[in-house]
Amino acid sequence: MQGTAKKLYSYGKWLLGLPAALLLGGVAQAQCLECTNEPPQEILEMLIEETGSDYLTQSQQNLQLMPDNPAYFVAEDGKDLFHEKRGPNNASLEKCDFGKGPGELEGAVAELPRYFEDTGKVMTLETRLVHCMKTIQGFSEDDPEIAERHGSDSVMMQLQTYIASKSNGYEWGPPMDHPMEKAMRDAGEKLFYRRAGPMDFSCNSCHGETGKRIRASVLPNMNEPKEWTKSISWPARRVGHQEVRSNYHRLRGCYWQMRQGLVEPDSDAAVAVMTFWNDAARGEPAILPDLKR
Repeated sequence: MQGTAKKLYSYGKWLLGLPAALLLGGVAQAQCLECTNEPPQEILEMLIEETGSDYLTQSQQNLQLMPDNPAYFVAEDGKDLFHEKRGPNNASLEKCDFGKGPGELEGAVAELPRYFEDTGKVMTLETRLVHCMKTIQGFSEDDPEIAERHGSDSVMMQLQTYIASKSNGYEWGPPMDHPMEKAMRDAGEKLFYRRAGPMDFSCNSCHGETGKRIRASVLPNMNEPKEWTKSISWPARRVGHQEVRSNYHRLRGCYWQMRQGLVEPDSDAAVAVMTFWNDAARGEPAILPDLKR
């Protein structure tokens, strides 16, 4: 295990075992050193005050833990990796353009997915990051830096968490100026409502109205942007997994729960659904990195 993210594995298990009284009494709080704007928990508290949403308020434990979110340490590891010269080309990622110009990260993730002229494609944070790691740093698809996509200890999740933290508090607003951006959004909408698989489920089956649940968990309503912004705010620390996860990991999990086929990580289908997701939260603040059940 390397980096501060690894050190936080035992910390997270210890913190979850603390009695509620001690949590309420004041555990020393971590700080999101990389996050833009107000802290993520303050953004969530604002949304709760505005909506009283059962989805946003369902986990008091998570609300208590947000100031000590271990994803903050993952973001710090990602910062080091972003600026470090690495790979066969001995280059940093400071020349990577996520839509705001080379190395400009402020608010960039809140405006993804978007069309990039240099690839002729609409790209997500993950697909753009992979592109830059290949073209700028010289990594190949089989190198662990790219091949290993999941878990707090992976280079991919550390970099995504850092880059995303620079859009904390920015309003979601993926551009719809290029025909390909609109086409991806429209394709994602079709996929969102498409019923398929042995259970005849669609994304909308769970996320089309308020009050839906899976077991005890309240599900977000896609038609309520102030709820939906939290549901699409990834990377996020999954408390139940003890890992930081990406939006693709969530998408893959949803398709598995619907018993539908695997959506490949860099596929047009994955990009399309994420474009529709983010467009549905337009105008609401991102919570990055988030803490989820």
